[in-house]
Amino acid sequence: MFINKASSGKNNLCGEKVALLRKEKNLSQRALAEKLQLFGLNVDKNAVQRIEAGLRFVTDIELVALKNVLEVSYEELLS
Repeated sequence: MFINKASSGKNNLCGEKVALLRKEKNLSQRALAEKLQLFGLNVDKNAVQRIEAGLRFVTDIELVALKNVLEVSYEELLS
């Protein structure tokens, strides 16, 4: 049987780290969403909120944008 959730039961591995990095950069969820939109992603504040809460899956394209916007490595984003 295929399991599509993290061991914590969340839908992504990076949500908590995204929230931490966003706060370190003094960005609101809305500001982060706007920066992600500049990378061509169709996300809003609610999508960022759901990612951080682990309620939303994160695609590989979104991971690339998050890495670039938050200026971190993939390893840091997923740790």
